[in-house]
Amino acid sequence: MAQSILDSIKPLLGIQASDTSFDTNLIVHINSVFMVLNQLGVGPDTVFSILDNTATWDDFLTDGDESYLALTKSYMMLKVQMLFDPPTSGIVSGSTERLITEMESRLVTQNETRPVV
Repeated sequence: MAQSILDSIKPLLGIQASDTSFDTNLIVHINSVFMVLNQLGVGPDTVFSILDNTATWDDFLTDGDESYLALTKSYMMLKVQMLFDPPTSGIVSGSTERLITEMESRLVTQNETRPVV
C-alpha cells in the first residue's frame, strides 16, 4: 500500500492524519523541502510537489530506488518541523540543524554512489 506523503509527515509533527487544519501550511513546507531534495540530487529530475494527501512516496520514487527512502522521510520531517514549528530552545534548534546538515551530506553521498541505470 502506497503511503501518503502528507499523512506520513503529520504524525511525526504530532498532528493526526485526519486533522486537515494545517494541510495548506504543511504542503507549502513539504514542497519547499522537495525543492531542496531536488537540488541535492534526490528524487526525480524535475522538482516534485504535492497538492494534497493523494501523492505518495511511491510517486516521488519514480525509479523505484528505495535505498534512501527512510533517510529522506526523516529529513523531510525535520526540515518541515523547523519551518512549521521550530524548537524554542537554542540547544535543540542547533542540534536539529546539525542533524539536518549531516542528513544532507549522507543523501548527497548516497545519490553519488548509486549505480547509473
